[in-house]
Amino acid sequence: MWPRTEPRRPLRARARAFSRPDRRRHDDRHHDDRHHDDRHHDDSECSVSKFSSTEVIGRPNTRSRQRGAAYWRELDWVLLVAALATTIFGSILVWSASRSDMASASDPQSYLKRHLVNVAVGIGLGFLASRIDYRWLRAYTPIIYGLSVFTLLLPFVPGIGARIAGARAWIDLPGGFTLQPSEFAKIAVILMMAAVLSEKQDSESEPRDSEVFVSLGVAALPLLIILVQNDTGTVLILASVALSIIAVSGARTRWVIGLIAGAVASIMVAIQLGLLKEYQVARLTSFINPSADASSGAWNANQARIAIGGGGMTGYGLFEGPQTQGSFVPVNESDFIFTVVGEELGFIGAIVLIVLLGVILARGILIALRADDLYGRLVATGVVAWLAFQMFENIGMSIGIMPITGIPLPFVSAGGTSMMACWVAVGLLENVRLHGTRKSFA
Repeated sequence: MWPRTEPRRPLRARARAFSRPDRRRHDDRHHDDRHHDDRHHDDSECSVSKFSSTEVIGRPNTRSRQRGAAYWRELDWVLLVAALATTIFGSILVWSASRSDMASASDPQSYLKRHLVNVAVGIGLGFLASRIDYRWLRAYTPIIYGLSVFTLLLPFVPGIGARIAGARAWIDLPGGFTLQPSEFAKIAVILMMAAVLSEKQDSESEPRDSEVFVSLGVAALPLLIILVQNDTGTVLILASVALSIIAVSGARTRWVIGLIAGAVASIMVAIQLGLLKEYQVARLTSFINPSADASSGAWNANQARIAIGGGGMTGYGLFEGPQTQGSFVPVNESDFIFTVVGEELGFIGAIVLIVLLGVILARGILIALRADDLYGRLVATGVVAWLAFQMFENIGMSIGIMPITGIPLPFVSAGGTSMMACWVAVGLLENVRLHGTRKSFA
């Protein structure tokens, strides 16, 4: 509805008001004085205009400065500091995990340097994600989603895609870098599902069934592509994110229960029909009986538990863990990074890391609860669900309570695309905090 404005008087009424006798006499009496002033106005106009222009040009842009000051003042500094501290903590762990493997290289610190470059790029992307108003970004969400689906197909192109650990999910880049499009697909799915499910009318308390169907289609397309890439871990994370967004959107309970039942049934059918490869099934079931076959998928789980159990309360000390420095735990700079903190810094170090990760999640939940609009709430919910499920899965597979899926620990593990995506997630949370929440919470 258009805002109310003061009604304009009819043209005839305005003409009568302008032609009143007292107004006319007043104008005649001062006509000569105005004519005299106008003769001097032209002479001084140039100098006055010149002075005003110089003054405006030389005056600092106070409005821009005020916006910049407001940005830094209204940031969620608890979230930002927790994310920075976790990233620094993780960089130290990556250094320790890669130190023995890189000892014979020409530059023993090359892996750490590459990791720090990824961290710097990720923080920069997070800053950009926090500056663009997410409500403005909503209009471009279909484009972002389409580009994400396109990049998911690039790993299948010969000469572009790369296969790592059985999954064809990476793109080769110059300089020895790789890009994993599925990490950014998580962000695109969150934005697109939030946009679809927040289209309900103000009078409606829940999304329409058609909107839930569309949102499921939004999630299903990337899920199918990633499943073909053999990246089972990302499929599980993305499915959990989609379910969380639908639940928070206000969808009926039958939708949530039906989706959970459908997901479990799909996994069982895939295993029975042989749609999952043998090594994928071994990874998914190794946590049930890790001592059954120490030569297959259970080997990783056994070595991880030995490393964490050997650390005790305070650990062996940084760079001193026998399992870590002896390279007994595979990919401990990424998938099994939690074994490094457990072995070298012990139970206390592991608790410190878990607390930092918990602070990130708690601030994200608070931002979602305080969001002024449904779109912002769903975006924040999707980000928190993504980070929470991925943290739980990574730590869980290291201590033997979750299947081994090969996903990194957010903000901690090595992996450029994962680090960049996690910092974009922080940027989105800060974005909702800055542009779409009440600032009353500390």
